[in-house]
Amino acid sequence: MRKLFTTFCFFAFLSNMHAMDAGDQVKMVLAKQKLFGGQYLGALNIYKEVLQKNPEDGTVLYYIGKCLFELKRYEEATETLKKSIATKIDVKPEAHLLMGKIYLSEEKIDDALTELNIYKTTASAKEAQEEDLDLYISQCDNAKKLMAIPINVKIENMGTAINTKFADKTPCISADGKKLVFTSRRPETTDSPVDVEGDGSYFEDIFISNWDTINKKWSDAESVPGNVNTDAHDACTSISPDGKQIYIYKNDVRDVESRGGDIFVSKVVSNKWKTPEPMGKPINTSYWEGGACISPDGKTLYFISERKGGFGNADIWMVTRISKTEWGKPVNLGGEVNSEFDEVGVFIAPDAKTLFFSSNGKGSMGSYDIFKTVFENGKWTKPVNIGYPINTISSDGPLVVSADEQTAYIASDRKGGLGASDIYKVDLSNFGILEKGGQKKTTSGLSILKGIIRDAHEGSGLSAVDIKILDAAGAIVASTVTNENGEYFITLPGDVTYTLKVSKKGYKSGEEKVDLKVGKNDTYSLEKQMMLTKEK
Repeated sequence: MRKLFTTFCFFAFLSNMHAMDAGDQVKMVLAKQKLFGGQYLGALNIYKEVLQKNPEDGTVLYYIGKCLFELKRYEEATETLKKSIATKIDVKPEAHLLMGKIYLSEEKIDDALTELNIYKTTASAKEAQEEDLDLYISQCDNAKKLMAIPINVKIENMGTAINTKFADKTPCISADGKKLVFTSRRPETTDSPVDVEGDGSYFEDIFISNWDTINKKWSDAESVPGNVNTDAHDACTSISPDGKQIYIYKNDVRDVESRGGDIFVSKVVSNKWKTPEPMGKPINTSYWEGGACISPDGKTLYFISERKGGFGNADIWMVTRISKTEWGKPVNLGGEVNSEFDEVGVFIAPDAKTLFFSSNGKGSMGSYDIFKTVFENGKWTKPVNIGYPINTISSDGPLVVSADEQTAYIASDRKGGLGASDIYKVDLSNFGILEKGGQKKTTSGLSILKGIIRDAHEGSGLSAVDIKILDAAGAIVASTVTNENGEYFITLPGDVTYTLKVSKKGYKSGEEKVDLKVGKNDTYSLEKQMMLTKEK
């Protein structure tokens, strides 16, 4: 039945192109297949061929305008769409919709509303609903509202050490603020491959920059050392708080493990990153999985998936670790957080309860905006837009926050950048991004406790050691386990004396008092090593 319906649509489409010769009609079908398959350059080239014989065809001009819009070539798209509307022959109402989207992206909000309302009067109610017209009108309204009440932050482009004329995005910061990993579409060599059927840009690769503590600046970014980047799409989505694992999105039709989009993880050994390994089931599925981040204690993974059981296209899910290699059943964060639209770019803050993500839903002021939800009283609060100028009418996000809550980093394709998308530093010294209403604290109060638990006889690190952090009253305030090298890492409120209790089967348990301070200018970090003796 589905095949019969598709055949009917094919011939119905051809019958609407009565003025074209048969060859151009076939080309229009092929171009449309490429367009809706995301192969915008391929579609654009075919539509331009058809236009040579049909220069006054409003439909052809519209589709060329749509391809240019998807390629973010907005000036050319606007010119082409205006020509499409002016032909008055086979004009598609969607041309006004696209014009509205372009004007919104250019902060011409009143012009955007004019075009959107023209589309509203020409399109049927069903068409308007299918094209999410109410969404774009609400984004215009949100833009006016939020731009009138800016939040007190300073935003600075990170400059040529990090950004290029190409797309640089998805900043990922370690908890100590010393390691920045991000995704870039810059070429690594003069013969780097490009996505010829997609948008014609270079494939995504992962880059890294380290904080120079002496000169107080970021080092020039370089491709992550090791066996991570390939000649297909490789994109980082987060770095673990201890800076030792990168969660990666891979999509390579030649690779069974990553075909269709899946989550991988790469671990660093001797300053080189190992070949990424797939997260496997139940995190990866046959559906699209687009990224993940790990909680500060390493026990909970938040990730993006289009699997069944969600509320929209891409939803935020969470899963709890059972053991070193096993995860429990993934749980959707629910309809309070997830919408009928896309939620992407998830980041759990160092306080382990504040979740940031990007969404293109009705709370946005244009394209993707950054939102915040907090886990309180056993549930996630209603997400709130974190405000302008962190969010703009452009695509903004994801966002990450340093443990001292003084700095955030975002990606954005806003105007004034060096390339298609840039990474920006956000000064939070006057804005409490983790607090209700943005009320600023003197400090976030968070510090880092880390170290290695070793075998007292052999001196080697012990994996899977249970670590519990107790307060003065003896209550457990945090817990974690050591990795395969015996390392542990956890963020805790500072200016507190804790008891560090460690245990592992076959070894005598140990405990020590730990006086964890708070840093004034940087996140305070304390290393605490312990030795465990085997039981006799």
